Amino acid sequence: MIDKFRTEVLSVVDRVPSGSSIAVGGFGSSGRPDALLDALCDLDRRDLHLIVNNVGDDASGVGRLAVEGRLRRLTASFPILQEFYDSYFAGKVELELIPQGTLAERLRAGGAGIPAFFTPSGAGTMLSDGTFTLRYSPEGGVAEHVPAKEHRIIGGREYVLEEGIVADFGFVKAHQGDRKGNLRFRLSARNFNPMAGMAGRHTIAEIEHLVEVDELHPDDVHLPGVFVDDVVPAAGAGAQRPLMERSPS
Repeated sequence: MIDKFRTEVLSVVDRVPSGSSIAVGGFGSSGRPDALLDALCDLDRRDLHLIVNNVGDDASGVGRLAVEGRLRRLTASFPILQEFYDSYFAGKVELELIPQGTLAERLRAGGAGIPAFFTPSGAGTMLSDGTFTLRYSPEGGVAEHVPAKEHRIIGGREYVLEEGIVADFGFVKAHQGDRKGNLRFRLSARNFNPMAGMAGRHTIAEIEHLVEVDELHPDDVHLPGVFVDDVVPAAGAGAQRPLMERSPS
């Protein structure tokens, strides 16, 4: 059996070089892989392109990367952190703003090998007509716009072409996982995590509980191990034990 479980988070994340693109799971702090994101900071990785639903509202998780100036580009739906916008308007980071459903489908499409798809979301708006600012100049002027996207009328309705996302790495956080990399997400953490894991060419999962191989029922596997390359313990999680403790039978 291939054992994908590793105890040292830093040694696993160390293979992620500066300049990488990373698809990150989570919605706010729910299901956010903070141990992996903190490791990027501890390893002094910079010039990163993060694909994530939202930045958060404090200097933790994705917010820490933004506050410490480690981002080159952000592809997201809800970047609400003020420090991020300070960097954006100062020309220090690029922003590709995407409707939430479109972002989820772009990640899923990339993981499923679908190069592009048409959606009505964003059609006819500045997010698709080439007028949204991707990058500002240090002087405050517009340096570059997001390229215009192909539009098509289908069934009398306007649609826009969106490309699937494939990232260099995927970072996810699961409630349970086994040594084969099969993952189960809990409640609202089952949001962007499965899609982010599918979209990464190399996916790292941090887990709260390590369970026996084949303990997870097939219906409870939300991301199969075929998409996962490494499994590491979440900070302070039960996964730091060799295996999840069992009650005597």
